[in-house]
Amino acid sequence: MKLRSLLFVPGDRPERFAKAAASGADAIILDLEDSVALEKKPEARAAIAAWLGGERPVPCFVRVNPLDGGQTRADLEAIMPARPDGIMLPKAEGAASVRALIAMIEGDAPPILPIASETAAAVFQLSTYGEVGADLAGLTWGAEDLPAAIGATAARNPDGSYTAPYEIVRALTLFGAHAAGVPAIETVYPNIADTEGLAAYVARGRRDGYTGMMAIHPAQVAVINAGFSPSEAEIAHAREIVAAFAANPGAGALKLGGKMIDQPHLNQARALLARVA
Repeated sequence: MKLRSLLFVPGDRPERFAKAAASGADAIILDLEDSVALEKKPEARAAIAAWLGGERPVPCFVRVNPLDGGQTRADLEAIMPARPDGIMLPKAEGAASVRALIAMIEGDAPPILPIASETAAAVFQLSTYGEVGADLAGLTWGAEDLPAAIGATAARNPDGSYTAPYEIVRALTLFGAHAAGVPAIETVYPNIADTEGLAAYVARGRRDGYTGMMAIHPAQVAVINAGFSPSEAEIAHAREIVAAFAANPGAGALKLGGKMIDQPHLNQARALLARVA
């Protein structure tokens, strides 16, 4: 499943489902958690189940409510008969939370995408996701719930960059995802109107090793897709690296275009070409 962009859409706004699916996003996330008021959750469950029962233009994840909130079982009872393509689990606290969700599903579980940084305890469980890597669609993080959970006044500096504690959480999520062998999905960029800032944020994420990102508005999707897609020049260079090593079996290092390349460059080239394929 290609996951460059995952677009959130509130579960109680079914009139927006088709627009979200037509946005160009690789997947949509039908939300039952934060964007839906408590009294509207039954209505949202019914709307999502009806949408999932029809023809799906793109893969559809459902963000259920947190395991400790008393709503998750009702979420699953409503949506699982329609077989969503994935489940997003908020406030996940490591492999134990993933196992608990799978046990609650009581059957074949779809791939799970944990939001892995929304409580203080969750940060210390980021290394455990390798235990359940085969059950995951990826791993993502959030910079909104954690400050509230620990009494911080903000997660960002005045210029929009993350403060030091949240840079650490972002990095740990990145490494936790790669250690588990699953895609690392960057968190949302909240300023919908700031296209340039979004492009820079996406470029930073891809530079650091993230392979996709969540979106909160259809206008963000094209920028995210472009930023997480290798350019033709990058693809051509990766093919040159692979071809160079294929032509020189047993070589540990080679000279290509006036620069030395070695095994890490070959690994990066193969990974890039695998994503394109």
